[in-house]
Amino acid sequence: MSPATAAAAAAVVPAAPFVPVLRSEWIKIRSVRASWGSLLAILLVTTALTVLAYATIGESEAANGGNRVKEAFYTMNFAQVAALAYGATAVSSEYREGALRVSLAAVPRRGLLYCCKTAVIAVTALLVSVPTTFAAFLVGQAFLGEYAIGLGHPGVLQACVGGAVYLVLMTLFAAGLTFLLRSAVGALSVLVPFVLVGSFVLGDGAGGIGAYLPDRAGSHFFRETSPGPLGPWEGLAVTALWAAAALAVGWWAMRRRDA
Repeated sequence: MSPATAAAAAAVVPAAPFVPVLRSEWIKIRSVRASWGSLLAILLVTTALTVLAYATIGESEAANGGNRVKEAFYTMNFAQVAALAYGATAVSSEYREGALRVSLAAVPRRGLLYCCKTAVIAVTALLVSVPTTFAAFLVGQAFLGEYAIGLGHPGVLQACVGGAVYLVLMTLFAAGLTFLLRSAVGALSVLVPFVLVGSFVLGDGAGGIGAYLPDRAGSHFFRETSPGPLGPWEGLAVTALWAAAALAVGWWAMRRRDA
């Protein structure tokens, strides 16, 4: 933890109310380079990959037909990895060089600290995720010429809004698991294969269980029609349950373990 972060945490007295703790958690996010960088990567990497993909093969792929909404949000596959990285790094900074002990000395109420940290992570992820989904769509369509679709196309606005919420939920999913494992590397070594490989391995088999994985359930927003048993909002609810379960396990770990 940097001196500025430690000072922000120490400035919060034991009986700290909600707002000052939120402010100190925001200072931590802003002053830890890994957290700030992974947050910006959600937008910057996604936009850069959109330009690269659509400037090279975008128009030729669009000419072949297919699910136009799904193709418009292709780079969300990379955005969700960046969101996982942000959730993991935002939490793991507490477990380096005794930073959590400093935080708990300033805010002994672990529940308050946990709620404020997850709230700041969620809000900052949302503030970046909304422009990310709109940028991914609008930038990509700018390269498609006559094949471009607009925001008024069926399912596009829903995908932009629901997709942003989905990225926030994946961020919280990673944050909860990192509270449990106390390591961004550990959390990402579990989550990235789980998200990127799990859906392909399970597919629609195993009694349809693959449709209830967090990434697959949330991805229904990026299709004009839902291919499985879940609709867009039902799928988002499933992803929210995964995030809630991870946060619950993370809270259990933080409450029961020593700093």
